[in-house]
Amino acid sequence: MENGAVGSQFHHLPVLLDECLAGLNINPDSACLDCTLGGAGHSSEILKRLGPGGLLVGIDRDREAIEAATSRLSAIDSQARFLCLHGNFHDAPALLSACNIDRGLDCILVDLGVSSHQLDVRERGFSYHEDAPLDMRMDQSQPLSAREIVNHWSEDELNHILRDYGEEKWARQIARVICDRRKTAPIETTGQLVEIIDAAIPKKFRQGDGSHPARRSFQALRIAVNDELEPLEPALRALAGLLNPGGRLCVITFHSLEDRIAKNVFRSLADPCTCPKSFPVCMCGKKPVVKLITRKPITAGAEELARNPRSRSASLRIVEKL
Repeated sequence: MENGAVGSQFHHLPVLLDECLAGLNINPDSACLDCTLGGAGHSSEILKRLGPGGLLVGIDRDREAIEAATSRLSAIDSQARFLCLHGNFHDAPALLSACNIDRGLDCILVDLGVSSHQLDVRERGFSYHEDAPLDMRMDQSQPLSAREIVNHWSEDELNHILRDYGEEKWARQIARVICDRRKTAPIETTGQLVEIIDAAIPKKFRQGDGSHPARRSFQALRIAVNDELEPLEPALRALAGLLNPGGRLCVITFHSLEDRIAKNVFRSLADPCTCPKSFPVCMCGKKPVVKLITRKPITAGAEELARNPRSRSASLRIVEKL
């Protein structure tokens, strides 16, 4: 996640930067993949550490991010030891193959946070703090938007995403009020949706942590619009498969649903044996693919939290290919 935006320009404050650079264990000849390029906050520092034999590939769903990142990386490296690809990192093996990149990777970074450029640009519709068109698409070329979901999905479907993706305990009530309101007129803006959520949650039952009442619902809609969770497990397994022996995979998550998936995938890759615990020796023959570098996630320190409050929910997990 990168902090701040002015117009179409990205201002870069990457989360857990020092921890990521240390965890990736970059050397001058490394082949590195930044799966969520953004404005190249992490990638610019990775590129500075690569020599003539190194390679950096970045992937992003947002064409504005690709444009900004290409400009920034070009200013760092005129030798073009980098390549920026428009696409979804869930499709990383196919994207790399299409570009004839057949060397194994030594460093892979996945930052699952929403770019602050996307959050801060009102027209993108990610934020519940400003009134804007309901959108929330990371890839502006895709047809599905938050407006489509809010106005056309059934009450049961809305309840499902609010409950499962937002962990919102008032999901059914919010879904019901949405369906009632849209009978009169379409719900077009984030402000209208915030007002609906506000009306659906009884004030005496609001969260006591000071969080905005719409936070969970907006998270759920963003996840549904961009299909962020369902493909994550197979994507992380595929990324681990792209690593050379000794290569590192670093994943930054920003909420418990993502972190749980990353933790479970990494644990299963580190200990894939399916034999009953009572067996004295392994009979299934499944061998570890990675070793865990972090058994517990790394989180932001006090200095970073003071500099970038959005880093407070970031968790970094790291594995190394065996």
